[in-house]
Amino acid sequence: MTTHLYLIRHGEAFTNVERIFGGINGCRGLTLHGRAQAHALAAYLGSSRSPIKADVLYASTLPRARETARIVAPALKLNEDDIRWDDALHELREGVADGMYEGDALQQYPGFGTVHAEVFTPVAPEGERRASVQLRVSEALERIIASNLERRIVVICHGGVIEASFFHLMQLPPQLRSRNSFGVHHTAITHWRRRIKDGRIDWHLNAHNDYRHLQDLEG
Repeated sequence: MTTHLYLIRHGEAFTNVERIFGGINGCRGLTLHGRAQAHALAAYLGSSRSPIKADVLYASTLPRARETARIVAPALKLNEDDIRWDDALHELREGVADGMYEGDALQQYPGFGTVHAEVFTPVAPEGERRASVQLRVSEALERIIASNLERRIVVICHGGVIEASFFHLMQLPPQLRSRNSFGVHHTAITHWRRRIKDGRIDWHLNAHNDYRHLQDLEG
């Protein structure tokens, strides 16, 4: 009666290096270093050292997550056709600021500077609120988990999605994001385990921000 949920952040993207807001318009995929990180992750997942086995693989449809998922799928004994692409696993959607340099967007749309404190305020026109991201991701995770009970679920996604998993599974309000952070390195693994204990659903955090597979690459 155990469900395993592995949330893995994408590799380093051009948006991370160039400091550009990377939604559908701004994301150009992984850098060379990001692809190296993804290949290091794949080598780890395919080795005897990895405790991770996958019954199903989900991924965000943003290019940086797509590339990462395609690289690691074979290591999980899956192919590209097995990947379940899911728009609800996107990072915060920046609206009209998508594709802008972060500094320029902050000058034009001050909401980016208060996104964690003012969780009900949109970051920019047509953009999301932090609380909206929490709701979207929570609904997606509930749907994915409910469809895959007692299975091993791997999800290639974004730092914001992984952070949202903490607030959802620990039943914390989004306002706490102004004082708490659960940041993750590129390609780092977060592992949640779900089981029924004493008649209730019990979520246990087995690992967070595990990027040991990058030791040889990044030291």
